[in-house]
Amino acid sequence: MVLTADLIKPKEEAAGSGANVSCALTEHVLRWWRKHGRKDLPWQKDVTPYRVWVSEIMLQQTQVGTVIPYFERFMQRFPDVGHLAAASLDDVLRLWTGLGYYARARHLHQAAQKILAEYGGQMPSSVQELCALPGIGRSTAGAILSLAYKQSHAILDGNVKRVLCRYHGIREWPGAAATERHLWALAETHLPASEEAAAYTQAMMDLGSLVCRRTKPLCQNCPLRSACAAYREGRTDEWPMPRPRRSLPEKEIWFIVLRDHAGRVLLEQRDPTGVWGGLWSFPMMESAQTAAAWVDHELGKTENYRPLAEIQHVFSHFLLHIHPLLIELQTPLVTGVKDQPRVWYKPGQPSPGGLAAPVVRLIRDLSNV
Repeated sequence: MVLTADLIKPKEEAAGSGANVSCALTEHVLRWWRKHGRKDLPWQKDVTPYRVWVSEIMLQQTQVGTVIPYFERFMQRFPDVGHLAAASLDDVLRLWTGLGYYARARHLHQAAQKILAEYGGQMPSSVQELCALPGIGRSTAGAILSLAYKQSHAILDGNVKRVLCRYHGIREWPGAAATERHLWALAETHLPASEEAAAYTQAMMDLGSLVCRRTKPLCQNCPLRSACAAYREGRTDEWPMPRPRRSLPEKEIWFIVLRDHAGRVLLEQRDPTGVWGGLWSFPMMESAQTAAAWVDHELGKTENYRPLAEIQHVFSHFLLHIHPLLIELQTPLVTGVKDQPRVWYKPGQPSPGGLAAPVVRLIRDLSNV
């Protein structure tokens, strides 16, 4: 595989050494950030390794505007590692409901317990120790160390990948193993001294988010425009290449939506791992046959039920078709439905824990059914 960065060089590199290119990019980005960068985000106030860590996990594949209210509520409830470690997973997932990618919340909770047990509640301060914690990879570790500990470590989130690909003329999809290794090497070459590490890390993330956007980049506002290979070639809309398209596998499930005379619905907690691990959901079956068998076993008789509109939910690796079956219970209590972890939940009341997005939607729509 031949990376096009070896073929297309920024203008500074043609005129001088690689070190000069690195210095030029770093200085231009820092100068831009001091004037235009974001400096009042909630996690930039009262900076601690814990606050930086939580914000970095929340920001994975999620926009800043979406994260802010979740971060603020999370900090009110879990102001430090000790509070997070001592909380139940239900409490953590409840505050995460709607933010998606729930494995992030489970990993946060597991990592907090490990930090409390092995480090006395203090966030580790090395890449190796951080990467040994659940849910923390090399880029997240670098962000924590540079933003909170003022160490000079590279990061390579989606925004930084995009900036480096366009600037260095890398056409390939950044997620390919060879391309990612090359991008890490480039990210390392642009690192400033430790005293500038936090500003530079934030600057690169801001530049990718605010200016070097995935679509419709604001090149006229970019401090790197004059040396950017993608801008010079008129290929900013094409570089970097998107992930190669692949057809998503499709799956089907059936929700058993039991509603009693008081308007309560039955929810049960999912296993800790897998799809919606640890979240509360309607009883979920893999076929219409198993759904019918569940009803026969749990209710002991046929109740009035009707299918509701199909719900489609897209995961990163498959498309899920959800078929809800609403069963209106004729008696106030169904003795067969009593095994834990199950609850009768009244819509509008505090939930027992985190709820999967389709469950939230269906509970909301039930008010009109």
